[in-house]
Amino acid sequence: MDYFTQGTKHQTTELISLEANKQMVLGIGGPISSVLVNKYGSRPVVMVGGLLCCLGMVSASYSTNVVELYFTMGLICGLGLAFNLQPALTIIGKYFYKKRPVANGLAMAGSPVFLSTLAPFNQYLLNTYGWKGSFMILGGLLLNCCVAGSLMRPVEPKASTESKNKVSVSETDSSVKKRQKKLSVWEETNKYLDFSLFKHRGFLIYLSGNVIMFLGFFAPVIFLAPYAKDKGIDEYSAAFLLSVMAFVDMFARPTVGLIANSKLIRPRIQYFFSFAVMFTGICHLLCALAEDYTSLVVYAVFFGLGFGSVSSVLFETLMDLVGAQRFSSAVGLVTVVECCPVLLGPPLAGKLVDETGQYKYMYLACGAVVVLASVWLLIGNAINYRLLAREKKNIHTKESQETEPLKTSQSPSVNIESGKTEKWEGAEVNPSERETNI
Repeated sequence: MDYFTQGTKHQTTELISLEANKQMVLGIGGPISSVLVNKYGSRPVVMVGGLLCCLGMVSASYSTNVVELYFTMGLICGLGLAFNLQPALTIIGKYFYKKRPVANGLAMAGSPVFLSTLAPFNQYLLNTYGWKGSFMILGGLLLNCCVAGSLMRPVEPKASTESKNKVSVSETDSSVKKRQKKLSVWEETNKYLDFSLFKHRGFLIYLSGNVIMFLGFFAPVIFLAPYAKDKGIDEYSAAFLLSVMAFVDMFARPTVGLIANSKLIRPRIQYFFSFAVMFTGICHLLCALAEDYTSLVVYAVFFGLGFGSVSSVLFETLMDLVGAQRFSSAVGLVTVVECCPVLLGPPLAGKLVDETGQYKYMYLACGAVVVLASVWLLIGNAINYRLLAREKKNIHTKESQETEPLKTSQSPSVNIESGKTEKWEGAEVNPSERETNI
C-alpha cells in the first residue's frame, strides 16, 4: 500500500499545499512565458506547454510521496499551464480589436464550463481507474493543448515595398549593426520583457488595485461550502452552491464581454471593471447576513454574476491600457506580482475563521478588501482619464501652434504638413492603446 491510499489525516493539508505550489509556479512562470512569446510567438510556446502538462501528469502517476508530486504536478505541470495561459491571452489581442471584449469573454468562459463538467468526470475516473489511471488519462487529454497551439497562426503585418527597401538598407548598414552589438544587458532584457511598464501610469493603477482585490477575491469561493455546513446544511446541498455559482459564471462571462464591447461601455471600460469589482465586494458583505439555505443560493447567484463579470474583463482592461504589442510582457509581470496575494488570501481568511470561530467575519473582511480595491481603482482611473484628456489637449494645442505659421504662408508644403496632421489625428480617434507613461 502506497502513501496515497493510507488515508492519513494530514493528506488533505498536503494536497492543498500542492495546489498552492502549482499556483505559485504558474505565477512565477508568467515572465518566462512572456519572454518566450515575445521571441518565438504563441504557437510553439503553447505546444511546449501542452507537452509539459502531459509530462507532469503522467510522471505524477508514478509518484510515491508528496515530494515527488511537488516536482511533477507542482513544477512541471504548473510551468506547462503558465506556457498555455499567457500565449492564449496574447493571441486574442492580435486576432481581434473591434470585438476583442467579446472574444475575451468567450475565451474566459471556458474555465467555468470545464470546471463544472470535469469535476464529475474526475470522480468517475478515480472510481474506475484509480488515481494513477486518472493522472494518465488526464495527461493524455492535456495533449490537446498542443493541437490548440498548432491552430494559433501567427499574424504578421504586411510590409509595403517601400518599407521592405528601408529594412534591407538598414540591415546592410554597418553602423546599425555596431549599435545592435553594443546593446547593454538591460536593453537586451527589456526587448523581451518590457520593464518600462512599471513607469506606465495606467498599468500601476491596475496592478495595485488587483493586488488589493486578490487578497479577498478567492477565499469566499473556498469557504462557501464549509460556511453552508456551519449553518447546518448537508454536504450535498452545500456543494450544490458551488455548482450554482459556476453555472451563473458560465453565462455571465460571455454576456458581460458583449456588454463591455458596446459603444457606451468600451471607451470607459476601466470604470466598468471597477464597478464589477465593487459589486462582488458588496455581495461578500451581504453574505454575512445569510441565515438559511435560500439566502445562500441567492448569494451564490449574485456572486457568480460578479465573479464572471470581473473575470470577463480582467485581461481586457489590461490590454486596453497597454495595447496588444506590450500585453504579453504586461501579463507576465502581473501574474508574478499577483501570485503573492493569491497565495496569502485564503490562509489569512482561514486564520481569521480559526480566531473568531465564525465565517461571517471572514466574509465581511473579504468584502471590505474587495470594495476598497474597487474604490482605489475608481479614483485612480478617474485621475488617469483626466490626465489623459489634459495631455491630449496639450498635444493638439502644440500641434496647432506649430502648423499656424504654415497656414499663413502659400508654399506648396502646406498641404503636405496638414495631411500629416490629419492622418495623425485620425489615428488618435480610435487608439489601440493608451500610452500613459509617467
